[in-house]
Amino acid sequence: MDFSRNDSTIILGGGLAGLSAGFSLVKAGHPVAVLESGPEVGGLSRTIRHGDFRFDLGGHRFLTNNIRTEQFVKDLLRGQYLTVPRKSKIYMNGKFFDYPLKPSNALFGLGIPTTVKAVSDYGKEKIKKLFASPEHISLEDWVVAHFGRTMFTLYFKEYSEKVWGLECGNISEEWVSKRIDGLSLGVAIKNAFFKFSGRRVSTLVDKFIYPTLGIGQISERLKEEIEKKDAVLTNTRVSRINHRGPVITNIIADNCERQYDVKGSEFISSIPLTNLLKMLDPSPPGDILDAASKLRYRDMVIVTVMIDKPRVSDLTWLYLPEKKMPLGRVHEPKNWSLHMAPEGKTHVVSEYFCFKGDSIWSSTDEELTSMTVQQLAKLGLIEMDQVIGNCVIRVPHAYPLFEVGYNQYYSKVVEYLRGFKNLHIIGRSGMFKYYNMDSAIETGRDVAEIIIQNSRFIIQG
Repeated sequence: MDFSRNDSTIILGGGLAGLSAGFSLVKAGHPVAVLESGPEVGGLSRTIRHGDFRFDLGGHRFLTNNIRTEQFVKDLLRGQYLTVPRKSKIYMNGKFFDYPLKPSNALFGLGIPTTVKAVSDYGKEKIKKLFASPEHISLEDWVVAHFGRTMFTLYFKEYSEKVWGLECGNISEEWVSKRIDGLSLGVAIKNAFFKFSGRRVSTLVDKFIYPTLGIGQISERLKEEIEKKDAVLTNTRVSRINHRGPVITNIIADNCERQYDVKGSEFISSIPLTNLLKMLDPSPPGDILDAASKLRYRDMVIVTVMIDKPRVSDLTWLYLPEKKMPLGRVHEPKNWSLHMAPEGKTHVVSEYFCFKGDSIWSSTDEELTSMTVQQLAKLGLIEMDQVIGNCVIRVPHAYPLFEVGYNQYYSKVVEYLRGFKNLHIIGRSGMFKYYNMDSAIETGRDVAEIIIQNSRFIIQG
């Protein structure tokens, strides 16, 4: 790659968004360079190989309502994908509950009195809406209004607080309202009885696309296509982004071999928004840096244990909302694709939601593995003497954290970045948005299309 070229598009971050942008630009004949700080591409949507085992950083299903995006991914995978039936459960109060909710499970699992109270609370909220439309500020406000207080307490409160590390009254309603848009207790119950009313609610979709060799196969295919013409550099960390007024001129990046001075005409960033601002030289004004310091990310630790057993469950996900159990969610990759584990063996991937530096993040790999094995044994999934291996991965900046009031700081930061004429932000971390994979891919492709169209306009002009 010739880093002295001034007509290249430089892409910071080799996750799905950055790679999708690079792929689209390369196909249109535009030179690009993708710089990824990690040893592999894919970001949160990558597949780890540990001996003969493969696993994702948490189970990542691909689903979308965008036919164009679905076809884009299918074409990339060249038929190497499966349609996987979703079978998930929630474990609480010592019992397993179907997710999405099924009437028989709710009645006999929670008991008729609790179910009646849940439906009654839901009815009260429906009646309230006939007389007023109260403003929903927090996750708690939104869920109570859509599901009722009983369902909020049973199904949402503990798990949400475990995932985000905040009380529900401090979590912005924006996350939950967009994440489960269109879903209410009424829709869930109708879907459970009749199996049709929830089809357009992505939270209730019961089938999804999954690459044969793990979700990282999408990123790996994008990388392969880009590298037919241009460069994707891994283990390459951006240390400085130079600009003259509103124009980015070049970046400085380092890897174990050398330091690069990378020039370009357009710059696309999918790296964490807060990191991007710290790299700018000259630095942003103090009030912008102060606003950025108010934006936080939730981190995650993945603990995978390899098991000398063909399979431990038939589930795609198992959710663990109770705070007394430190695990947040587990999945068994072999239930997504048989190619994820060798014959006769399986593995279980456990997710811990945390903040960098807290007790979970700071625990040793041995401590985390021991705790995970004990918890999985308590759930009846494994026996401790069946464990034949383990792998611990720490994932910083896994999820943008939507605290109540975050938007005033976010808007200020984004407005400042919009002042740069040749800088584009994309993806979940880059845009500080809770995007699924399809949306992340679309942000990259959309920005690429803007750059392509602008270059055509300049040439024609």
